[in-house]
Amino acid sequence: MIKGWSEKTVGEILRLEYGKPLEVINRKSDGLYPVYGANGAKDRTDSFYYDKPSIIVGRKGSAGEINLTEPKFWPLDVSYFVTFDEYQYDLRFLYYLLTTLDLPSLAKGVKPGINRNEVYSTRTKAPHLPEQQRIVAILDKAFEGIAKAKAHAKRNLQNARAIFESHLEGVFRQRGVGWVERKLEELGTITSSKRIFKSEYVESGVPFYRTKEIKQLANSRDITTELFISEARYKEIKKGFGVPKEGDILLTAIGTIGEIWVVEGDNDFYFKDGNVLWLKEFTSINPHFLRYVLVSFVESLNKMAHGSAYSALPIQRLNEHRIFLPSPAEQEEIVATLDSLNKETQRLARIYDRKLAALEALKKSVLHQAFSGKL
Repeated sequence: MIKGWSEKTVGEILRLEYGKPLEVINRKSDGLYPVYGANGAKDRTDSFYYDKPSIIVGRKGSAGEINLTEPKFWPLDVSYFVTFDEYQYDLRFLYYLLTTLDLPSLAKGVKPGINRNEVYSTRTKAPHLPEQQRIVAILDKAFEGIAKAKAHAKRNLQNARAIFESHLEGVFRQRGVGWVERKLEELGTITSSKRIFKSEYVESGVPFYRTKEIKQLANSRDITTELFISEARYKEIKKGFGVPKEGDILLTAIGTIGEIWVVEGDNDFYFKDGNVLWLKEFTSINPHFLRYVLVSFVESLNKMAHGSAYSALPIQRLNEHRIFLPSPAEQEEIVATLDSLNKETQRLARIYDRKLAALEALKKSVLHQAFSGKL
């Protein structure tokens, strides 16, 4: 046992009180007090249910998620809020303590929820109030630095993406001399696949791709194939209908819109109908130039939808989309420039992901040290 610390159950330290429903008519964007759901502030209201700063613990939905509150607030019934003896415990110390307990792992049921009695029975350690406050001061300073580092990395990535998107938009807005206008349906065929039923899946054979796999391929990530169809079924489809070949494009078109993969190599595979569109026989256009045309088109769709992703992209809409087409040599030049910018953006994205992972690991390490009495 760490000197000056005592072992207790969570139930001996704090109480988790049930939130209360609040009618929608009492919620407003300009209300005086925040309304907290299981994963943070959802609305505002002119009434408050509790008048001291506290901690929200998700009870249902985002079960186990933890958020600090404003001084006066309304906790909804999908959440718990924390009460405790302020003469013995520091609020922020309890917040940090709860983050070390992995509360989401306690969630159970079809719609996962947390039983507060299970939280109460969890054993932990805590020092006296002055030591809690000393630890909080150290953690606050450390986490402030981590938050700044995250924000800096995020800004760098956003700036890189903004440069790429601006250049992409400029390419198709500021067209050069000799560019010709065409509908996509005039340049090739946009279709989907033959339907494959669940009963046709086999344990091994020809890989069968869904949105998940197309997204991974589009972002140059490794995939782990989970579904297959038989060699015989694949050959039947290939002979009677055709299959994707090198230079064709697969575009996710339902749910996740705009993940675009230019087929490479001659490995056998097939894909899910409806969810993924197949662009083939676009012989007069560089497939990678076409990919950037499609990226620009999806970006414009999302902007028209005020930032929200389209839930579906029908073939007819894609067929009627008009593009301007430069010479083959200019297409290659544009692709080379965009590839270079995109490569740099992806490099920064990988750095950002690694930095985030390192910062999260550092945060966990600092917390572990704090609750091991090593700060």
